[in-house]
Order: sequence, then C-alpha cells, then structure tokens
Amino acid sequence: MTIFSAALLLFLVIDPFGNIPFFITALSAVDKSRHNFIIVRELLIALAVLLLFLFSGEHILKALHISEPALTVSGGILLFLIAVKMIFPSNKRVAEDLTGEPFIFPLAVPYMAGPSAMASILFIMNKEPARWADWLIALLIAWFFSGLIILMSGFLAKFFGKKALLATKRLMGMLLVVISVQMLMSGISDFILSI
Repeated sequence: MTIFSAALLLFLVIDPFGNIPFFITALSAVDKSRHNFIIVRELLIALAVLLLFLFSGEHILKALHISEPALTVSGGILLFLIAVKMIFPSNKRVAEDLTGEPFIFPLAVPYMAGPSAMASILFIMNKEPARWADWLIALLIAWFFSGLIILMSGFLAKFFGKKALLATKRLMGMLLVVISVQMLMSGISDFILSI
C-alpha cells in the first residue's frame, strides 16, 4: 500500500461529503460566527483520536490476540458494509438532542473519527508497522482534505445541492466496495497460505 492509496482509503472512510448534512444540522442551533471555530476544534479532536489508534493500534491487536488475516477480512467486511450504506443511504443517523454547542460528540466522534476510520487505521498500521511515518502522512493528508471539505460545508451544500452531494457520496461508496473486496481477498489468501 502506498501513501496515496492509504490516504485515499482513509478519505473515503471518513466520508466528508456524506458528513456535510450532519455537520450543518448539528451546528444549526449555534451562532454562525462560531461555526468555523467549532469545526476546527472538532477536527483537531478527531485527529487526536485517530493518531491514538495509529500509534497504539498494534498493542491493542496484540492484547486481543488478533491475527493479520483476521484483521484484514474483518476490515474488508466492515468497509463493504459502510460502502453499501454510502451507495444506498438511509436518512437515519445517530439521534442527537443537541441543545447547545456540540463538543466531541457527534462531530469529532463518530462523524470524523468513527469506528470505520479507527478500524482502517488499525489495518493500515498493522500491515507494515515499520512504515508508521508513511501512515502518519497518509492520515494527515486524508484528515486535511476531509477537514477542508467540512469547513466549506455550508458553501458546498448551497452550491452543489443535495443531489450532487448524494451522487458524490455514492461514487465514493462504489470505490470503497472495490477496496473492501480486495481486502477480503487478501485476507482470505493470507489465511490459506498460513495454514
């Protein structure tokens, strides 16, 4: 896996285009002058969570006695399920009763640093832990471009409209299906070779 492919995988999993409506909804009750501050703060919290998983993921896997093929197959299944939801979205999301300014939940976690992003970080790092600097760069690239899109969420929602955002999300979902199937095939192949 290259830095670019790892960054692309993380970008697709974070799904910034799909998160635009949820960020707009979560911030609707907050003064517009604070939107950018809140978004930047939540993006930094999400980055901290993902960095924690990047650098402590190997220890988590060892403690749980999870093999590399098992992680690859489960990562592929998880990504496939996420991709299907991106292609065939439902309007249901974690229900929040946000009466004030959101903090950590739901913007940082789970919208930006959700279970799928955490699992992808674990998968990438576990494959080649010696390349941690590459994976750090990939994470920062994916986080930066996702954050840029989220910061422009109000403009993008008005400019493109709901249909274009939905089409973009579905296209990202189709790419994620291909990646997830490749992960499944690689995991099964590694397991067969290890027998």
